[in-house]
This record gives sequence, structure tokens and C-alpha cells, in this order.
Amino acid sequence: MKNAVADRMNLLHTESAFQILAKANALEAQGKSIIHLEIGQPDFKTPRNIIEAACKAMNEGKTGYTPTPGIPLLRETIAAYCESYKGVKVSPEEIVVVPGGKPVMFFAMLMLVQPGDEVICPNPGFPIYESVVRFAGGKPVAMPLLEKNNFSVDLEQLKRDINEKTKLIILNNPGNPTGGMIRSEDIIAIADMIRGKGIYVLSDEIYDRIIFEEKPLSIASLPDMKDWTIILDGFSKTYAMTGWRLGYGVMNKELAQHMSMLMVNSASCASSITQWAAVEALAGPQDAVTEMVEAFRKRRDYLIEALNGIDGINCAAPGGAFYAFPNIASFGIPSAEFSNRLLDEAGIAAAWGTAFGSFGEGFIRFSYANSLENLKIAVERLDTFCRGLK
Repeated sequence: MKNAVADRMNLLHTESAFQILAKANALEAQGKSIIHLEIGQPDFKTPRNIIEAACKAMNEGKTGYTPTPGIPLLRETIAAYCESYKGVKVSPEEIVVVPGGKPVMFFAMLMLVQPGDEVICPNPGFPIYESVVRFAGGKPVAMPLLEKNNFSVDLEQLKRDINEKTKLIILNNPGNPTGGMIRSEDIIAIADMIRGKGIYVLSDEIYDRIIFEEKPLSIASLPDMKDWTIILDGFSKTYAMTGWRLGYGVMNKELAQHMSMLMVNSASCASSITQWAAVEALAGPQDAVTEMVEAFRKRRDYLIEALNGIDGINCAAPGGAFYAFPNIASFGIPSAEFSNRLLDEAGIAAAWGTAFGSFGEGFIRFSYANSLENLKIAVERLDTFCRGLK
């Protein structure tokens, strides 16, 4: 009997965090106490003013289809935000609003990548990058993000990996799963390295408001780079709107037209209600964002110090996002086994490092999008667990 689905479906892979979540939920259903540090979603409520804007839109009947690339006011608001925060001057016609950040990744690959093209992907990095590159027929090339480099780009290695087949480079700043930051001078060096070579950049800036050090530099703000960059951003992380499903891509007008064509052939448009809420998110008060980032900073400071106090673990301080990426190599246990045992034996749900690429071996990822109280419980359990491994 022939396969029921096309072979291309075998090229797609999932996110391990959701697999771990399912297992953790099953253990909770059996009565086991679980500390959830596996999922990358803020544990804060969506700010009240954003919720009220959505309710107002519904009450006013703004519940129908919208223009495929997004309602004009939202694209105008995003354009103003990109100029004021990212230093990138764009027009509304260069913005496409989509249901979440992932469609920007998917559509970018479908628009740009031909079979045989190479795409340089951060490793460890968000696993969906490589998944959609393969689906589009491209070849992912690992860009190692090593602990010795503070999980930033090795410029000399990148220079060696760029060749005539390189179509796209993916930058994620701050990065998932490491929380590492790419220094502004390195962003400038990357731009100098590829300018004029016909190489695009997918700049994933979804965490660029959740930062504890210097503000990240968008490569699109550099001379002659805007037309060769697709910025990926959205509302899930900054405004605790993961379930609202809204993101956007910023790119040159020609690419925006192609992305709009992919949207009209797939999702028609993003939710009208969510789009009106997003206008308020960007244009309204930002106090909730400031408070959330400060809470993440306090959790980060506690967690990194506590992790480094556990025998056998060392952990670099992340510059942004809400992830810690501790090194557990001293225990001599593969990261996937360590993560699974940590869940089964200690009740801590965490993602294993190799879920984010081969260079993640010897690490696990903790999301500190959880209360300080729960983080303290997790550290106590982790310390006991690690003592038992010695």
C-alpha cells in the first residue's frame, strides 16, 4: 500500500518542548508534582489595556476579514515602532501581518530557498529553522554558537561557511535556547561580510524587548541591508500574547507581495480582533512590558547564581530572552537522558540541549518564565538530583 502522505512531510520536525510538556502534564495527571521550565511563554497575563482593545473591537463589529497583509492602522503602527525602536525606517507596504512568528520563517523559506540552496542556521537554535529549510528543499548549515563565545557567532567560522550556495543566514538576537546576545560590532561585521553578495538575512527579533544588557542592533538598520533582510517579530513574548497568535514580517515591497500571496493561499488573514488588540499593544502604555522584563531580570539573577552553586553545573548569564542554558556535561550523561531523568526523578520539566541542534549536547534549557518561588523549588530538586548522580 502506498504512503498516505507526501514524502515531504518526513522533512518536518516538531519542538521538543511540546513533547516534554505533554509528558509532564501526563505525570501531573497521575498526581506527581512538576515544576514547568520547558515552555517558552511568559507566565504573565496579557495587559488589561490590550484585552480591553480586543473587546472593544468585537463590540464594534470588527470581526470580519481584513486585508491579507494586515489592517492599515496596524501596519502603520508597526512601521512607526520599527523606526523608533529598531532604527529601521519602513513603509506599511513593507509589512505583512501573520498569525504568529513561525509563518514568517515558513514563508521566507518558501519564497527564497530553492533545492540545493544553503541556509546558515544558529546551532543550538530554534529547531523550526532547520525544519522549514529542509521542507523547502534547502540544506541547513550549522552556525555553531559555543559557550566559550558566550553563545554568539564565531565570525571566522561564519566566513568559512559562506559560499556561492549560501542563500540565507538566520540571526536570532537574543537567542533561543541560550539567551545569548550578538554584539553590535559583530552584527556590523556580518553585514560587511555579506553585503553585495546576494545573501538574505532572516533576523528573528522576537525577544529584542526582553533584554538585560545593551539593546540589540537590527542588521536591517545598517547601510544597504534593509532590502536584504526579513525581520521577524511579534507580540507573543513582549506582551504575553502567545495564545493570540500574531506576528509580522518586515521586508522589501517585492518580498512583501510574495509573502502576502502565501498568506492569501493559506490563512487569508490574521485575526481581526487580535490585530486591533496589537495596535493598542504597540501604541498604548508600555509599563507592563517594563515590569515583566524587570521580573525576568530578578529571576535570571537568582537562577544563574543558584545554578552555578550546584556541583557539576556551570551556566553563563544570558543577555536576553527568558532562558538559561546550563552546562551539564560533567555528569557524562547525554542531554536527552538527563532531561528525561530530571522529569521522572525530580519533577522538573526542561528541554534537552540537542533538541536545538547537535551543538546543544551537554546542555539543557530552563525557561525561567515561572515564579521565583517555583524556581527556588526547582533548584532544590535539581541540587538533590545532581548529588545523586555523583
